[in-house]
Amino acid sequence: MRPLALIALLLLAGCGRPGGRPHPVPATRGPWPPTWTVGDSAAAVAAPRAMVVSGHPLATEVGRRILEQGGTAIDAVVAVGLALAAVLPDAGNIGGGGFIVHRDTAGVVQALDYRETAPFAAARDMYLDSTGQPTERSITGHLAAGVPGSVAGLHAAWRRLGRLPWAALVAPAVALAEAHELDEERSASIEDDRERLGQFSASAAQFLVDGRAPAPGTMVRQPDLARTLRLIADSGPDVFYRGQIADLIVAEMARGSGLISKADLAAYTPRWRTPIRITYRGYTIYSMPPASSGGVTMGEILNILEGYDRLPPFGSTALAHLEAEAMRRAFMDRNRWLGDPDFVVMPLDRLLSKAYAASLRVQIDPIRATPTPPFNPVAPPPAPGGDNTTHYSIVDAQGNAAAVTTTLNNGFGSAVTVGGAGFLLNDEMDDFATAPGQPNMFGLVQGENNAVAPGKRMLSAMTPSIVLDPRGALFLVVGSPGGPRIITTVYHVISNVIDHGLSLAQAVGAPRVHHQALPDSLSVERGGLPPAILDSLRAMGYGVREGNRSGLVMAIMRGPAGGWIGVADPRTAGAAAGY
Repeated sequence: MRPLALIALLLLAGCGRPGGRPHPVPATRGPWPPTWTVGDSAAAVAAPRAMVVSGHPLATEVGRRILEQGGTAIDAVVAVGLALAAVLPDAGNIGGGGFIVHRDTAGVVQALDYRETAPFAAARDMYLDSTGQPTERSITGHLAAGVPGSVAGLHAAWRRLGRLPWAALVAPAVALAEAHELDEERSASIEDDRERLGQFSASAAQFLVDGRAPAPGTMVRQPDLARTLRLIADSGPDVFYRGQIADLIVAEMARGSGLISKADLAAYTPRWRTPIRITYRGYTIYSMPPASSGGVTMGEILNILEGYDRLPPFGSTALAHLEAEAMRRAFMDRNRWLGDPDFVVMPLDRLLSKAYAASLRVQIDPIRATPTPPFNPVAPPPAPGGDNTTHYSIVDAQGNAAAVTTTLNNGFGSAVTVGGAGFLLNDEMDDFATAPGQPNMFGLVQGENNAVAPGKRMLSAMTPSIVLDPRGALFLVVGSPGGPRIITTVYHVISNVIDHGLSLAQAVGAPRVHHQALPDSLSVERGGLPPAILDSLRAMGYGVREGNRSGLVMAIMRGPAGGWIGVADPRTAGAAAGY
């Protein structure tokens, strides 16, 4: 048996067994209406030393085993991230990118940006047809892919903050790529996207059986991906960006008229950035700076609402109104000012100042909605992070913490699997303003500052965040997928805990509202607010839209008696585990 495979088996031994696993925390019903049943299924687990929460139970178990072996939070970040590429292919990836916010036990907070970049051959109008209208080429197919950042980003984080051998962290993902059992949610996800996947021979061969998704319980075997991961274990990112895997990516581009070249891959570099720092009612929040818009936009929302001595009761018309108006104003600024920091100058200090928030707060009418002004294409909104994104949160035994959000953008990204390499490529190019002044797949209208340009990072809404309590101690690690709703989802969890005193399970399971300035409507999870509240909001001038789930939070909070509480959003089949 190969040494790598032996390590993987040791790490995965005992998956699903009760020994060493955290114990469940008794649940209590939250302050939501009887029509909202999602929150009642939110399960919290507690562990005294360390905790991992991710969007797939097998990936969570990989992270827990790494921590038990003495790995740091970043060691577990690498292992979980690569495991997700095998077991959560619609979002987990080595063909996409993401962000990490990390805090060590000395209180040093760092942010790593491994967002994808536009190929050097990219051009501003490359996704428009002859009439100037946007096409689907930015969503499905080879042309939709930006230069992947995940492998370079995970390796850069490990080089600075890891402890265990790199190969040992890749090994569990190899084992999962070789064989794992498909669960019901992942089978349904593949079925939802089978038509897109079926357009590309390598994707159809990897994910479909006779044109359909494999049934739950099927043993999934991905030999090409397993080989790719072994190469990464042996050679690190060099093989991905300059070696055999790079050759396979470029060959795949040639098959589908894509743009990513060997020069694009060789030039890719992750960026260490200064995190956004926000204070809120005595707590301190660290979040992701641009090229993510998440930290700045959430910071504005929190700063506006902090000016109210006490927020209205949870679930009330008054609370939804204040939240919607704060969100509206924060997204308007996001739309006007934020961008790739290597291309755009941004007044971040002003946007995040308490004085500026006070000037926005006085604009809020207490009894009616204030319409969003028409979009100004000279001052464009940025693109959101992907809807099929995934977040994971980790705290190690020493108290180091990591919040990680990673994405392919759309479900299964571009739907293109790299032939012979076994992984999907992203469709992040749609996060640019592919048609300035027109909405993208998430309904956000974008403009010239986020137009396609060679080497540019497309903007994101991903909001991995770490919260400290008023004593400066680690309190909460949180993040979510969900396109532009990521920002408001993470806001809700933080506010639910701090403002409304909810438990972590209640805070994650609670219904959410969302407003992103344009389109000018208030989105509400179906069943989350009673009809009378919705009628009151409509009477105030809101166009209310009820919809399905909003965000898939993976969060960790310090327990009231010490240790850690982990919660995986009941809206998905994730898991929390620790020891």
